[in-house]
Amino acid sequence: MSSPARALGIVVGAIAILGICVYAPAMLLGPLPEVSVQTVAGAATLPQSTPLALPEAGASALAVVGEDATTVLATAGESGAVPMGGAAKLVTLLATLDSLPLPAPGEGEGPMIKIGPADYTDYLRYESEGSRAVQVSPGDSWSERDVARAILLTSSNNHADTLARWAFGSVDAYVAGANAWLAEQGFGTIRVADATGLSSENVGSAEELAELTALVLANPSLAAMLEQPDKTVLGAHAAPDLVDRAGDDGVREITRSYTDQAGLSSVFSTEVRVDGAAEPRRVIGVMLLMPDYETLDPAVAASVASVNAAAAPVTVIAEGTAYATASSAWGASSDVVATVSRSESPWGASIDDASVAVDPFTTSSDARDVGRVTVSTGGDAVSSPLRLSKEIRDPGPIWRLTHPFAVIGAFVESQGR
Repeated sequence: MSSPARALGIVVGAIAILGICVYAPAMLLGPLPEVSVQTVAGAATLPQSTPLALPEAGASALAVVGEDATTVLATAGESGAVPMGGAAKLVTLLATLDSLPLPAPGEGEGPMIKIGPADYTDYLRYESEGSRAVQVSPGDSWSERDVARAILLTSSNNHADTLARWAFGSVDAYVAGANAWLAEQGFGTIRVADATGLSSENVGSAEELAELTALVLANPSLAAMLEQPDKTVLGAHAAPDLVDRAGDDGVREITRSYTDQAGLSSVFSTEVRVDGAAEPRRVIGVMLLMPDYETLDPAVAASVASVNAAAAPVTVIAEGTAYATASSAWGASSDVVATVSRSESPWGASIDDASVAVDPFTTSSDARDVGRVTVSTGGDAVSSPLRLSKEIRDPGPIWRLTHPFAVIGAFVESQGR
């Protein structure tokens, strides 16, 4: 029979063998606990975007034209539909040219439009009322391009009626067709009651009117008229540029009108240069229901100055900024830092706090991305990969063998995923 000492020795030996063969490999090869990540509050001082200046009176909007869409940057005053005055002529042009497009610049003047008795009567009526009119005579023929130039550059009311009758058969038919066209284009606030804008029932929001104006600038023929108002072909009818006000501030007025119901209204555009961009960006401004020129003209100048300032890029994410800290169960720690700097033109939008997302990990070098930081700037966002400022290594065999519960817990957690 075995002695008690011998039996004890066998038990102890068996336990030692099991420890060597089972425990040690399990501890040395088992998974480690994931590091804990704590975001750093106020990690970076966010830059302030230059506010956009719009008048408190009336209804106003600023929008920037992009390759695929027009983004409204800011609005002020009345947000709903208000009388839009002569800006209604932009609808007259767009609704007509949608179905009866002008040839591209330099490729013809379009069909000839004969001036009839109704056209001449309109001219005499508007002239007697003191409304904008360009002289026509019965039997004259104007090309489609000349009529469009008279509407866009002189805001001619009689030419707006002439174009509407020629394209739709009558002004009433134009009103029905133009409103159907507006609905098809997705405009919910813009509605027309005539081709001229003289009726108070020609209404729209400043925001949607800015988007409508982007369609004017996207039309090559209309854009060419605005860019080179004096360029005409031999024999073209005169259409002096009476809409654009004189100035060297880089502002091109597209409509500028006054009616008793709509007050002063102005739709204008300007180019803004953004650092790093190959081409300048086109900005559209709309100001409706302005009470007087003393309000309108300074408001236009202030809005253009503010949009230039707001377009200047600011550093939103700076390389090396720590947005979080990573801490391991074995005492290793590291900052989690942005790897690249990101700048953005906020265009007056507020810059939100950083959003930090870090992938679960146990160890990592300082050359591997472990997450991403994102900062929203209005409708856009910029982001940067995140990495550790210094690597977090495996703690080694001694820590593993002396912390069984941590390793076992990590193993159990990994099985639950």
